[in-house]
Amino acid sequence: MSFVQHQSEDEVLTDEDCDERCVKQTPEGSEPSQVKEEQEEAFNRHCGGSALSDTQSATSSFLAAQGSLLKFPCLICGKRFSFHSTLLRHIRIHTGENPYSCDTCGKSFNQSGSLMNHMKTHTDQKPFSCQTCKKGFSRSNDLVCHMRTHTGEKPFSCRTCGKRFTRSSDLLYHTRTHTGEKPHFCNICGKCFSLSNSLLRHTRIHTGDNPYSCETCGKSFNQRGSLIIHRRTHTGEKPHTCQTCGKGFSRSNDLACHMTTHTREKPFSCKTCGKCFGFRSSLLRHVRVHTKESAS
Repeated sequence: MSFVQHQSEDEVLTDEDCDERCVKQTPEGSEPSQVKEEQEEAFNRHCGGSALSDTQSATSSFLAAQGSLLKFPCLICGKRFSFHSTLLRHIRIHTGENPYSCDTCGKSFNQSGSLMNHMKTHTDQKPFSCQTCKKGFSRSNDLVCHMRTHTGEKPFSCRTCGKRFTRSSDLLYHTRTHTGEKPHFCNICGKCFSLSNSLLRHTRIHTGDNPYSCETCGKSFNQRGSLIIHRRTHTGEKPHTCQTCGKGFSRSNDLACHMTTHTREKPFSCKTCGKCFGFRSSLLRHVRVHTKESAS
């Protein structure tokens, strides 16, 4: 496999990457010779075949040629792709399909590369080590992101509100809070979600799947977080501590509710009479007063 040095970026791409970047596809309804000339022109400008003094003009020309070659549209969101295989991978975002499963733990993924990276978590091989805290990682990307916890670097910023993130994926998820985009939908009830993990957890409501089991009592849960909280009933661990009185709690939600006893805050209000309460459970008990009145 040969490599191409792109003039527009300080990176080395494989031939496969370069093909993807330069979109060597033939759009329907075009003469092969005409398309070949357009492709060669775009390729030369992007990959260094010809030098243009106006970089912006070269980029615009390439993007224009590229746009005409994106012939595989997603029928769900309208996004277009130059390769049918890329479109198929994209569609799995909407359907939640994860055809690649881990033989060790059963976790599934929508791309084979993601499965390969996940498999490394089951081995003891962590060749990438943090020079600051010596923590090891199986993937170099994880080490790069981890280093930002030491440096405080947050290179990815939201164009809407300016909030910054250490990972590009976190920025992507955050952006959907502004756009309202929910590309992941449930095939059973049609409910939509902004995150694939949210869709996966929701699907278990329909299937009844509880893949996380307690080693002590055997009770199973549909979310890993629920299992972690449950384990504390056996260990007595209470990692969430009130900074005012020192009382400990096993769940962060319980701590948040407890804090209202100090602040006197009453965030839960009755929609019928407007009375406010410090605890949601107190509000629920109060609502029954109105439901009994309605019944009588």
